[in-house]
Amino acid sequence: MIRKIKLYWGIVLSMIIWSFSFIWTKDAILSFHPVTIITARLFLAVILMFGYLKISGSFQLMKKADIGQFMLLALFEPFLYYVGETYGLTMVDSSLTAVIIATIPLFAPLFAFLFLRERTSLLNMAGIVVSLCGVLLVIYQPGTGFAANPAGVGLLFFAVASSIGYTIVLQKIPAGYSSINIIFYQSIIGLVYFIPVFILVDVPVFDFSVIKPVSVISIVLLSVFASVVAFVLFAGVVRKIGVSHTNVFTNLIPVFTAFLAYVYLGERISALKITGIVVVVSGLFVSQLKRFSPTDLPKQ
Repeated sequence: MIRKIKLYWGIVLSMIIWSFSFIWTKDAILSFHPVTIITARLFLAVILMFGYLKISGSFQLMKKADIGQFMLLALFEPFLYYVGETYGLTMVDSSLTAVIIATIPLFAPLFAFLFLRERTSLLNMAGIVVSLCGVLLVIYQPGTGFAANPAGVGLLFFAVASSIGYTIVLQKIPAGYSSINIIFYQSIIGLVYFIPVFILVDVPVFDFSVIKPVSVISIVLLSVFASVVAFVLFAGVVRKIGVSHTNVFTNLIPVFTAFLAYVYLGERISALKITGIVVVVSGLFVSQLKRFSPTDLPKQ
């Protein structure tokens, strides 16, 4: 029972950290372009993880047979996911970003069925319809219509698809690797993917004169907590209870983020937006009614 409780707290903590990550990214965007933010946070995260692995003596060499899987893992996340999420955040507010990212558990079972043969249900389809209606409520403004930037919304749904691809590939990584080693290798490969993009896209327009201390601090927080701690917690739980069971906890992200965006960024939370968030979360729970139960957790 104690181990089960630790699993719950581990995944909830990762959701809290990722809720904060939307706030930190908004602060980082004040001074840096998206690819710079991503490259910097990955660079710091790789250094931190390498130091920990060497000091703790838990470093594991990647086997040649697994290189392809790790390259695909890093392509989905951090590369494609971060591109979609970070560029999306430059176009829409944090609350809407969190609501869209929270739809991951709606679509994950469909992909899990196709690639992992995990069962899905009609309730999942009902949940998709309900939650998408909630998303529409969040982006709708009385008198002006749908105010959210369509490109930003599209990028965020692209991030959702990338995250689902990541969890599916993660299930195929051999069990012999520890969570921290998996995150280390996906981060260093992701950094290799991002460096050429950084040189081509951001270096020519980099401006030191606009750098704000809050942006630098935010990148450090993103590196330590969002890119390392939360990923390690998430990966560890996924490998114990599966894709669908873990992703249900992303229901918490829009609630945490809406509150944090109100407190730290001063984002307005209208009654319609609150209603939309409630509808989204309700749809997420509907989609998981037949799929998640505390008794589904593995015996320890």
